[in-house]
Parts: sequence; C-alpha cells; structure tokens
Amino acid sequence: MILRLIFGPALLLVLLLAVAGCTQPDSSSPVTPAAIPATVTTVTTSAPLTLPPDSATPEPTGTLPSYWSMNVQAMSNGQAINPQIIITFRGGQGMNLIPQIRLKVTRSNGVVETGEMDQPFSMGQSVTFAATTGYQDRAEAWAITPQGDAVKILDQYVPFRSYNS
Repeated sequence: MILRLIFGPALLLVLLLAVAGCTQPDSSSPVTPAAIPATVTTVTTSAPLTLPPDSATPEPTGTLPSYWSMNVQAMSNGQAINPQIIITFRGGQGMNLIPQIRLKVTRSNGVVETGEMDQPFSMGQSVTFAATTGYQDRAEAWAITPQGDAVKILDQYVPFRSYNS
C-alpha cells in the first residue's frame, strides 16, 4: 500500500518530465520569418550602389576579422500570394564598428533590387525584398569596413520553399 502511494506519483512525475522534454523547441533550427520582430522595414534605393558585377551563380564569401564579424541571414517567407525575401541582421562583434551593410537581391526573372542597413544595428533588424516563387532568387550582402572596403558576407540562393529542413 505504501509502495503504491510512493511509486504512483513518482511514475506520474517521470512521465510528465519525459513529455515536457520532448516538446521543447529545437534550439538549432533557424528562426522563421514569423518570429522576426514587427520592426520590418523595406528599403530600396534608386541610386546605384557600388557593387561588383553580376554573376549567374553564388560566389565564395570573404571573411572579416573576428572583431568585425557580422552575421546576416536570408530567408523566404514561403507565401505564394506575396513572396518575399527577408534579409535579417543576426549580430556579430562588429555591429558597433561596421558602418553599413549593402544588400542585393537578384530574382530569377532578372530583376535586381538593392538596399542597405545602416548604423545603429540591432538584432532582428531586417530588410524585405519582393521575390518570385522560383528557386533561383539570389541574396547577397556586403559589409563595408571602417576603411571603406566591401567584404561579401552572404551570397546564396534563397528557395521559395524548403520542404526538407
């Protein structure tokens, strides 16, 4: 009788802990566009930015010194009615030293849009571009160093939807 009073609640506690541990969100998964703060801004410039010539495929990115490191992420919102590419600032040690990040999106239909992020940077700061429902939209980002050099920190295709991630 005493064992039933001890093991019953103990077994219930173990089951609750097992279920609670299995329902925690995966911390290694990327942040979805829905989790981005509501401070989404769209910036497009009419003046041409000084960027390298266009290439059909993504190229290798450069590396900044660790004290200037910057991290940006490009994702599609996956909505067929209003496809967008969202480029989000994710932080880095250089967020107080790098004056600007220049952005460029080349859609699969050949249209090119540019934008920029300027100081002060904040986590979750993002720029939104129109996209296509194809899988060949390309996002690029250059960090402008304090000396004025442009270092490519992002160059990737941004698929409309990703089914296996």
